[in-house]
Order: sequence, then C-alpha cells, then structure tokens
Amino acid sequence: MDKFHESIFNINLDDISKNLDYLKSKLNKSTKIIAVIKAYGYGHGDIEIAKKLEDLNVYAFWVADFEEGVRLRKLGITKPIIIANPSPRSTNQIIKYKLDIVIYNFRLLEAFGKLNRKIKIHIKFNSGMNRFGFNENDIKELKLRIDNYSYLKIESICSHLSSSKNKNNDQITLNQFERFEKIIVSFKTLFSIKPLIHILNTNGVLRFKKYQYNTVRIGIGLFGIHEDKKLTQIGTLSSSISQIRILRKGDHVGYDTSFICKKKMKIGIIPFGYADGLDRQLGYNNGSLSVKGVLCNIIGDISMDSCAIDITGSDAKEGDRVEIFGSNNNINIMCKKTNSIPYEFLSKINRRIKRIYTTSST
Repeated sequence: MDKFHESIFNINLDDISKNLDYLKSKLNKSTKIIAVIKAYGYGHGDIEIAKKLEDLNVYAFWVADFEEGVRLRKLGITKPIIIANPSPRSTNQIIKYKLDIVIYNFRLLEAFGKLNRKIKIHIKFNSGMNRFGFNENDIKELKLRIDNYSYLKIESICSHLSSSKNKNNDQITLNQFERFEKIIVSFKTLFSIKPLIHILNTNGVLRFKKYQYNTVRIGIGLFGIHEDKKLTQIGTLSSSISQIRILRKGDHVGYDTSFICKKKMKIGIIPFGYADGLDRQLGYNNGSLSVKGVLCNIIGDISMDSCAIDITGSDAKEGDRVEIFGSNNNINIMCKKTNSIPYEFLSKINRRIKRIYTTSST
C-alpha cells in the first residue's frame, strides 16, 4: 500500500497478461493484435501498460493523437504506434518519432503525401458507422492519388464497428461486415499489395471471430472491463476515510444543504470528488462506495475533491480504505446509475490519482 497517497488506482499487470491470453485463445495463432491504449491507457496509465504489452509481444499500439504517440516513444516504446487522428500540423513530430498514421480522407492523404517522406499509413474505410473513413466509392480516386505519393507505405486497411456488443443490433454489425468485405475486394483489385486488415474490437473478437482477418484491435478487454467473466478487471480504485462525523437529526451535509439528516447518523468524508472522476450523479444516495466489503451510500452533493458516505452502524474508522470500484463495487453497475459507460468513467480518472502497478514478483 502506498504510504503517501490517500487515493490510489492499484493495477495488476499480471491480470492484463491473463486477459490477453484469453483473448488470443479466440484468435488464430497468426492473427496480429493491435493494443488500443489511448486516453492514458483508458485511465490506467499508458507507459506501464504499453511496456507490459510490448513484453507480451503485441504487434502495435493504437492511440488517439500524436502527443500520446510521442510520449510512448520518448519513454522507450519501440513497437509500431498508430495515430488514429493525425493532424497536418503534427507532421514533423510524426516523422521524427517514426509514428504510423491513419489516413481517412483526401485532405490528410495530400497533407502527408506531399511531404515526400517515408511514412507508414493505415487506410480507414467507413463501413456504416459514418464517422471517420473513406467510402467504398472513393477507392478508385484513392488509388489515383496515392500513386503520386511513393513514400507512403500502406500497412493496413481498417474499419470500425458501431454495435458489436449489442446483440439486438447484430444485423447492423453484419451489414458492416458485408460492406467491409466489398471494400476489401475492391481494394485488392486495384492495389497490388497484401495489407493487414482489421475491423474487430474486443466485442468483435468475442462474438464475431469469423471476421478477424489477419489483425484485430483490442482495447477495453485488455483491462478486463467486460461482462465476460473470464476477463479480469485489472484495476481497483480506492481512497480512504479522512474524517468521521456523528450528526444529529436536522444537520445538513455538503453545499446548498444538499442532504439533511432525518435521524442520528455517522458519516465518513472521502477525499475523492468529481475532479477525481466521480460522477456527480452518484450523489444523493444514487451511488455507493465500499467500506470493508459493505456498500455505503454517497449522501448529498459530490464536491470537487470530496464526497460523504453513510457509515451509520458500521465500525469504520478514520484511515480505513474505501473502494471506489473493484471486486466489491462493480464499475458497470455504477455506470448504469449515471447512464454512462466504463470507458467514460475510466478516462475521467484524474492523473493526480496515484497509479500503483503490481505483478507476482512485487
């Protein structure tokens, strides 16, 4: 346990290895894995996670922007790093740090192609999500233009699934696969190369492995945030009870008298608030935190740096650990209470929260 920090995000790197092994068991042995570690490794910390995954020999890393990629390079990551949203303003950094880029429209193609510098590119196609990507009818024009940029090396073609988790939307997912299949055929007809091909995410790997092609992109599954019970959540977020108060009927707690005691109560003040990543909607008895395995309601309004929980009837003491989420407080359940998703919760965990990494050897 850390001696200096009240709020801690404990991350078990052995569990990420187990999760990767489980996901690999769903794939052909030759299928390459691109590990998605954008948004500070989904809140878990990017460098330590990347180093562990590099040791586990993933093929490449997928991040959002060049700054995330540069940070990984500067701190020793040598595997390919793919920038999902490259900016024409970041060309020098991308070239200097040998970052791969995703090209998803003609503006980006021209901006990077006219540099006449060796850059590895991944061409993204829109198969129905209607976000980033070329359309199928762009392929002929894409071939004409890319022939002018001999320094650009196509590493892969890819697309993105919108609804692979939701069984009720499986027809939408199947339609995306059908469109992507047509794109692959058209691409191979015009381009005399054999690129990597990827569309599956974690849910795709678990539910549609037929479409793994030769590469997949895995993100949230590595961190074990999934309903599949064979995946293990690698992180436990906790804080502590900084102060305990005994309140009388009629006493109020928090800003704007947001909670008024209807009886004598014992409350614990936790130094973890919305600036740390705790959604304000979890206040007013909507959410709870775990103390000694017992869920205690969050009362009143959540403050920027603190919240209060009802510990009436417990033997909790100042200094006791409080689980924000983990084995005793399911992050999926917390997110449902705020109409949110674990991706959002994790990405909002403030970087001031200390990350501690453990393995079987530590």
